[in-house]
Amino acid sequence: MAQWVRFDDEGMEGFGLLQGKDIVVYQGSMFEQPIATDMRLPLASVRLLAPCEPSKIIALWNNFHQLAAKLDVAKPDEPLYLLKALSSVASPEAVVRRPPSYTERVGYEGELGIVIGKRCSNASEKEAAAAIFGYTCVNDLTASDIIARDKTFAQWARAKSFDGFCPFGPVIATDIDPTECSVKTELNGALRQDYPLSDMIFPPAILVSALSKDMTLEPGDLICCGTSLGVGSIKDPTNTVRVTIEGIGTLSTTFVQ
Repeated sequence: MAQWVRFDDEGMEGFGLLQGKDIVVYQGSMFEQPIATDMRLPLASVRLLAPCEPSKIIALWNNFHQLAAKLDVAKPDEPLYLLKALSSVASPEAVVRRPPSYTERVGYEGELGIVIGKRCSNASEKEAAAAIFGYTCVNDLTASDIIARDKTFAQWARAKSFDGFCPFGPVIATDIDPTECSVKTELNGALRQDYPLSDMIFPPAILVSALSKDMTLEPGDLICCGTSLGVGSIKDPTNTVRVTIEGIGTLSTTFVQ
C-alpha cells in the first residue's frame, strides 16, 4: 500500500509518498510515472492540501443497503448522483465556515472517495477497476434544508457546493480493498457513523464503469461513494468532524457556525 499526498511548503506546492513521519518528494505527475527525488520533508513542516485536483466531483445518493432500508426507499437500478462545485474542495485540517447566506441545518456525511488515475470512458468493469488510482476520505457537507426548499426543484448541487463543503484526504491510498474497510465518523469526539463499505449497492469498479458511460472520467477526478447510517446535523458553535477509514487515515475538519 502507498499513501500519496499533496502539500504546501512555504508557498511551494508539491506531492509525494508518505513514509512514516516524512514525505518523499516526487516530480512529474502523480498519475503517470511519477519520479522520486532525493528530497524528504518532515510531514510536520508542511501544510497538507487536498491530495488531488479533480476536474469534477461526483457525489452518490442512495448507495448503501442499510440506509436505503432505513429511509424505506428502493434500491436504485443505476447510480444516482450529482456534481459538487470544484470550489467546495477543502484541505485536510481545514476550517470551514457556515456560508453567510444560509442559517439552517448543516449535515456531515463521512464517505469513501474514489480517485481516478487514468482517462476512462465507456469502460467495462475490468477497465474501470484498472482506472482507479486509489481511495481517500471525504466529508460531504450538506446544507440540508436547501434541498427541498423549492417544491418544484430539488437543489442537491446547491446544498452540497458551498465553499469548503468537500473536504477530502489526507492521503490517496493505493492497493487497498475498500470493501474490507469501514467508515467511522466522529462529531466532537462522539462516534456517529460506523458502517461497512461492503454494504455498497454499487461497489467501486461497477460504479466507475457506470459513470464512465455517462461522462469521461479524468485523472484526479473524485467520486464520493455516498454515505450510510448515522448522518446528522452540526449544532455547536465550533465543531470537529473526523472521518476515518482503515488504510487511508483520518480526515479532520473544523466547522464554525
